[in-house]
Amino acid sequence: MTQRTSIQAIWLFGVIAAALVAVGLIQSWSLALTILNYCLIAAIMSLGLNVQWGYAGLFNVGLMGFAALGGIAGVLVSMKPVAPAWEAGGSGIGLALLVLVVTVVAAVMAHRRLRKGPMRRNAMIAIIVVGFFTFRAVFDPAVEAIESVNPAQTGFLGGLGLPIVFAWVVGGLLAASVAWVIGKITLGLRSDYLAIATLGISEIIIAVLKNEEWLTRGVKNVNGLPRPVPYEIDLQAATWVQDWAARLGVSVQDFSSIYVKLLYAGMAIALLALLMWLAQTALRSPWGRMMRAIRDNEAAAEAMGKHVTGRHLQVFVLGSAIVGLAGAMMTTMDGQFTPTSYNPLRFTFLIWVMVIVGGSGNNLGSILGGFLIWFFWVEAEPIGHWLLSTVTSGMDPNHPWREQLLDSAAHMRLITMGLILLITLRFRPRGLLPESAQRARSGH
Repeated sequence: MTQRTSIQAIWLFGVIAAALVAVGLIQSWSLALTILNYCLIAAIMSLGLNVQWGYAGLFNVGLMGFAALGGIAGVLVSMKPVAPAWEAGGSGIGLALLVLVVTVVAAVMAHRRLRKGPMRRNAMIAIIVVGFFTFRAVFDPAVEAIESVNPAQTGFLGGLGLPIVFAWVVGGLLAASVAWVIGKITLGLRSDYLAIATLGISEIIIAVLKNEEWLTRGVKNVNGLPRPVPYEIDLQAATWVQDWAARLGVSVQDFSSIYVKLLYAGMAIALLALLMWLAQTALRSPWGRMMRAIRDNEAAAEAMGKHVTGRHLQVFVLGSAIVGLAGAMMTTMDGQFTPTSYNPLRFTFLIWVMVIVGGSGNNLGSILGGFLIWFFWVEAEPIGHWLLSTVTSGMDPNHPWREQLLDSAAHMRLITMGLILLITLRFRPRGLLPESAQRARSGH
C-alpha cells in the first residue's frame, strides 16, 4: 500500500472511530459498542463478497442465503437436542434421508451404466418417482410427529448442545458446501444469469428455513441460543464487577453490558484480523495474481491453460464460507435465529454498497465500507430526526408540515445509502480505497 493510501486509510478509519466515540458520548457507550460489533460482522461479510467480486468478478446476489445457512448452524450446533422430538420422529427423518440418498445413488448408477436411450430415461424416471413417493411416505409422518411435540416451546429436533463458537466454523463449512453444489451448476453461466441463479437459490434456501419447522422452528424463531460470553445478570452478582462499576462511576448494569459487548468485539476483531491476513496472503500469492488475470481477461487466461471455471468455483466457495461464518456470528450476537429477518434484496444490496464504496478488489477497502455503511445504516434515522427537528424548531409543534417531516425521518436510511453511493460513484468511482494501491504492493 502506498504512503498516500495508508494516510487515507488511517484518516478514514479515524473518522469512523470518532463517530463511534461521538455515539458513546451523546447516546450511550452500550449502543456505540453494539454498532461496533455489527460493523465488524458487516466488514467480514463485505470481505467475503470482495473475495468473489474483487478477485474474480463473480456477481453473487445470493449472499443472504449463505448468511442464513450460517445462522441455522448456530441452532444445529448449540441448541440442546429435544429428546421427545427425537423419540417421536427422529428415526423417521433418518430413514427418509436414507431413502433420499439411495434414490440419488440409484439414479446416478442408472445414468452411468445404461446406454443412452429410452430404457435409461424410463429407468431413471421410475427410480425418481418411486424414491420420491417412498421418501414422502416416511418423511411426512415423522415431521408431523416432531412438530406436534410442545410446539409453543420446541416443535423441532434441536441441535448438538455444543459451544456456539463451533457454529462459526460449521456455518462457514455449511455455506461452503452449498456454494460448491451451486457453483458446479451455475458458474458456467454468464454474469447476469449467474446473478439471477444465485438470487433464486438464495430465496429457496430462506424459504426452506422458514417452512421446515422440524429443523428450524420456521417463523416461530429459535430463541435463547447459548452465548460464548457471560450473561449480564451473572456478572452483576460478581464482586469485581461491582467494584469496577463503583470506581468508574457507572451502574452495575451499564458496566456488565459494556463488558459483554467488549468481549464480543474482541472475538470479532481477532477473527476479522485473521481473515484479513489470510485474504491478503492469498491476494499477493501466485494464486491471487492468477485470479485477477482471469477476472481481467478470461479468454486470455484460458488460452494460457488456466482452468477458469475451476478457479471461479474455488473463489466462490471461499467467499461464501466467509459470508456463512459472518451469518453464524450475527446469530450468536442476536441470541436468536429469525428466518424472516433474512431479506435477500435489501441486505444483499447493502453489502454490495459496502464493497463498492470501500473499494472493489481492495480487502481493506471492503472492511472500511462495512464499517462506514453499517454505521450510517443504524445512525441515519436518529441523525435525520435531529436534523429535521433542528430545521423545523421554529415551527409550531403541531404544524402538519413539521409532523410530516419528523415522521419521514424513518426513511432517512434509504436516502442516506443512495446519497453515499451516488457521491462515491461520482467523485471516487473506484471506491474510497481503490485496488490500484494493492496492485502496486504486489508488484503490478
